[in-house]
Amino acid sequence: MSSSDDASSGEEEEEEFKMDHEKNDDEEEEEDAGGNDNDHDEDDDDDDDDMEYKENDDNDDDEEEEEEEAKPSVSRKRAAVNYQEDDDDDDDDDDDDDEPIMKMAAKAKSKPTKNKKTAKAAESDDDDDEDVPIRKKAAAPSPVQSSAARTKPKTKKKKYDDDDDDDDYSKPVPTKSSSAVVAAKSKKTAIKPDPAPSSSSSSKVNKKKRKAQEEEEEDKKKTKKSKTSQKSSAAASSTSTTTGRELKKWDKTERLQYAMQAFLWWEAPTLAEGVNWTTLEHAGVSFAEEYVPHGVKLRYNGQPVDLTPQQEEAATFFAATDPEGMHLGNPKTAPIYIKNFWADFRDLLTPAQRQQLKDFAKCDFEPIRKHLNEQKIIKKAITDEQKKANKEDRDQALHRFGYAIVDGHIERVGNYNMEPPGAFRGRGEHPKMGKLKARVWPEQVSINLSECAAVPQCAVPGHAWGDVRHDPRGQWLATWKENINGQSKYMQLSAQSSFKGKSDRSKYSKAALLCKYISKIRKSYKKDLKSKDMETKQLATATWVIDRLALRVGGEKDTDEEADTVGCCSLRIEHLTFDPNGEGGDNREIELEFLGKDSMLFKQTIDFGSPMYNDDSDGGMGRQVYENLKLFCKKKKKTDEVFHAINPTTLNAHLKTFMDGLTAKVFRTYNASRTLQEELRKHEASPLWKNLTPAEKVVEYNNANREVAILCNHQRTVSKAQETQLESIGVKIAILKKQRKELKAIGRNLVAKETSKIPLRKSNQAMDDEVKTALAKAKEMKEKATTNAQKIAASKADEDAKQMRRDLASKKFEKAHLWEKTPTVDQVKKRIVAWEAKIAKMELDLKQRDDNKEVSLGTSKINYMDPRISVAWCKRNDVPIEKIFSKTLRDKFNWAMAVGSDWEFNETIGTLEA
Repeated sequence: MSSSDDASSGEEEEEEFKMDHEKNDDEEEEEDAGGNDNDHDEDDDDDDDDMEYKENDDNDDDEEEEEEEAKPSVSRKRAAVNYQEDDDDDDDDDDDDDEPIMKMAAKAKSKPTKNKKTAKAAESDDDDDEDVPIRKKAAAPSPVQSSAARTKPKTKKKKYDDDDDDDDYSKPVPTKSSSAVVAAKSKKTAIKPDPAPSSSSSSKVNKKKRKAQEEEEEDKKKTKKSKTSQKSSAAASSTSTTTGRELKKWDKTERLQYAMQAFLWWEAPTLAEGVNWTTLEHAGVSFAEEYVPHGVKLRYNGQPVDLTPQQEEAATFFAATDPEGMHLGNPKTAPIYIKNFWADFRDLLTPAQRQQLKDFAKCDFEPIRKHLNEQKIIKKAITDEQKKANKEDRDQALHRFGYAIVDGHIERVGNYNMEPPGAFRGRGEHPKMGKLKARVWPEQVSINLSECAAVPQCAVPGHAWGDVRHDPRGQWLATWKENINGQSKYMQLSAQSSFKGKSDRSKYSKAALLCKYISKIRKSYKKDLKSKDMETKQLATATWVIDRLALRVGGEKDTDEEADTVGCCSLRIEHLTFDPNGEGGDNREIELEFLGKDSMLFKQTIDFGSPMYNDDSDGGMGRQVYENLKLFCKKKKKTDEVFHAINPTTLNAHLKTFMDGLTAKVFRTYNASRTLQEELRKHEASPLWKNLTPAEKVVEYNNANREVAILCNHQRTVSKAQETQLESIGVKIAILKKQRKELKAIGRNLVAKETSKIPLRKSNQAMDDEVKTALAKAKEMKEKATTNAQKIAASKADEDAKQMRRDLASKKFEKAHLWEKTPTVDQVKKRIVAWEAKIAKMELDLKQRDDNKEVSLGTSKINYMDPRISVAWCKRNDVPIEKIFSKTLRDKFNWAMAVGSDWEFNETIGTLEA
């Protein structure tokens, strides 16, 4: 059975498995009473295996049954199946009982029958044979006696499929070892002549008997369930004792994760060009909950203001913005944020309220902000049971909306939660920051799925989807338009999906294909850089800039609608500073400073006269590019464009003349991948490389990654948390060095036998107990808290207890180098070695963090560096892939994990996969 089948029917199989074992346990008790110990022991072993692995695959059973029927013999005896009419059942006279042939023959000799005719041989019905469990089956069917020519011996229950639940099967009869019980039950099961149809008294008797039998059967079922539960517990306990640990049980999310990993999309059949799927089914979008008013008043000029729920929600959005944060705390962005919010907020007010609320400066949002801060503290007082319940709610939403079925296999959905309403933040100095994002309703959403799929039910009562489409060319599952910029938003599959995997592999293969054309492109722009035609000269210069400096193409933007971000074609004179250091002479430095994508600052000083930009093997011509840029900037204002003769359309069309589908992003991906591969090869060529530890090799990998990030201008802002963390690591290193010095002094004192000067570590048991008590008390306060005041007090107690734990950990760290008893010289030497290793490791970690604090290594790793380069490098150098890629990235790049250690990023790869 496949992983997906196992995931979808696990609960049903477990229930069927339990039902089967209830029947098997009853059979084992009967056989044990009759002395059939061998069969009983074998069945117990099989049951334990089934209980351990929790599997029950009907498809596999069918195949095994066919194989068993073809064998001449088996090691275990099986009773053939026949049926006997039950006179007590007026409704179904055709229902028969199972009859073990071997026991029936033995009893037939000792007990007279009512019919002395010889029974005729008959073969077992194939359908009946399939219902018998495999472990009970014999090699070949045995002949059975006619129901008219046999007595009623002990019958044996068998396992039946769900389709036979309505049949009336005979109850098991004890073996002849208990004669009294046999005599009593033979009255119920002995063959009787057909009752006279006209006898009303006989019919009443039969009805009473049937009712009594049904009640007795119910009692037996309850007894059997109790016994089965006890046996299951015993079997589980036995398994746990034998193996030493319990087998891990996967939850539903884990089962689905393994089911998704079982699908290898790169081995699946290729669909027609432009078609992304043939069947698509999903559950739609999860919408944000409706706003619940808190009732805290906004104050205007010191007086409380009554607001509607919609107005209160908008006021709460502003109050939730950190007054010291990057929007309200920045003198440049705060006026923009406030202006946009106030304009949208006044649109929600009534005419009378607009007359009242005229000046934003008189609005006091502090009461609402105080309420929100209290709610944060209250949420920290959540108990473990509440955390578990919240997780179950999130899992329930994930299992409903977080998965889609694409062409018969499971895929994870990326952003299945609809964006909630709020105040728009934007990136950098976005001109629309502070505007109110409106709530999106189902009527604004269009969903995309296959025609054969059921349309998912809208999760918001009283609403319906705006449109239902069936477009296999689209990768999106749902789409809508947001109100800030009027842009279309999409719900798509996650980054680990087959859609994204195919797109990634195609992107890197196209970049590898550029290896085939890069020499031709560079030869062309080297020639055109000296052209007398201005458009040709600017196209060649822009191509050089994109190739060597990894700039984006850029384009014109409405700065009233979007942030003023810049690319190659939109560079202005104000963004270039020639000879920034005023050195004069033959200096060919230019400082480029502008806002790039996502308003990230690009600020680099480029020396166009350096050898790295004039090497013929890499395009060269740096000096000529400098002269061209100087020419383009002559007699222009600061706001004029540098590349006035070209635009993004003409530049993109020029690039496509060299290679189909060539864009600036292909250049960036190519340069990022080539830079990583070359930097890694440089490190590996070092004579000391083989002596490095895996951790040191990872540092060198990160250094190569940083070179790529700098090339692509992947920067990040250093947060306060990062600064605090770096400071903390520095303090720990200082403490470790001080401890190493003390250890050396202890060693000298031991040699001099001056043990009285050796400091010893005191026990921290009292503080340990105090911390444990404080944590337990805080937990108890959380569980008992019912009011907000009690929850706030519980949160404070919990925070104080955690601070005590941190203080204790710091105190232990300061005395970690000491012993409770006087150490030996060897013990001191070993600890000095251990401390030196700790210091070296922590200093390496500090240097790596400090070097990379302003560089985003993840952006280039996720989007620009071919992952196969990293995988091959790890295999060559025996570095675990987990040290390079997180689990998320390993799932995203699962298609790249099978490459060999000699894999290289070159034109061959691009040609093969194009």
